[in-house]
Amino acid sequence: MLRTFKTLGAGLSLAGTLLLGGCLAADKPPREPIALASLAVEKQYVAPSCQAEQCSTVTVSALTFPQSSTLSDALRTRLLTLGMPISDEEAAQPAQSWDEYADRFLAMAAEDNRVAPGHMTSEALLEASVYARHHDLLVIELNSYVYHAGQAHGLPLTDYMVIDEREHRVVEPDEMLIEGQAAAFDALLKEAHRRWITEAGFDEQFAVDWPLSQSRNIAPLEDRWEVTYNVYEIAPYAVGQPTLTLPLDALAGIAKPRYLGQ
Repeated sequence: MLRTFKTLGAGLSLAGTLLLGGCLAADKPPREPIALASLAVEKQYVAPSCQAEQCSTVTVSALTFPQSSTLSDALRTRLLTLGMPISDEEAAQPAQSWDEYADRFLAMAAEDNRVAPGHMTSEALLEASVYARHHDLLVIELNSYVYHAGQAHGLPLTDYMVIDEREHRVVEPDEMLIEGQAAAFDALLKEAHRRWITEAGFDEQFAVDWPLSQSRNIAPLEDRWEVTYNVYEIAPYAVGQPTLTLPLDALAGIAKPRYLGQ
């Protein structure tokens, strides 16, 4: 009989331990989000030997990731590519550093001033900033603005860079879509484009003159997806850079749950 009580007591003790462990597990706070550290990169370059009140400049306001040289290099390369001239055979490849980019641009600026003398100056602005962060995803907005003296206006460009903070890697746009759902995603874009045209007050001829083009410039936000187009892609320069918005519920079954905040 004594042995029976001992066995029963051991069983109760084990059950109590399991029950207590379950309670502790239930009370355990959720895992803290994984935040990828970033540092600001600020650089200013001015045309050498410039004595005028206004000089051609290159301004860099970017980010670097101390925990990942690969991500730092990827961001720098994408931003330097974004700031390249539209047509310049000598700069067919992006610069490898901020200094190299500035040297190239300011050399072109000197030529701009020779061809179009006066008080006009050339300007290049390269920016990277945190646009959103949720569910261990970091969305970086890359912006460039390049203006050469003598042009009617500068060229702004925007590109989104999505980073998986768990794996310290860049997420390519098509990775966010369920396999085989690219056509369904493009259909959602068409619906969003029609809404945008209506809300902006454009007529049917506008859609004919400026048809929708495919884009994967996606910012997966916590409550919606944004797809941004650059100037001249689906609208004239004066309209700016249109952003089409896709609701999360419409993306269910098209985008992977991870990128819908699930």
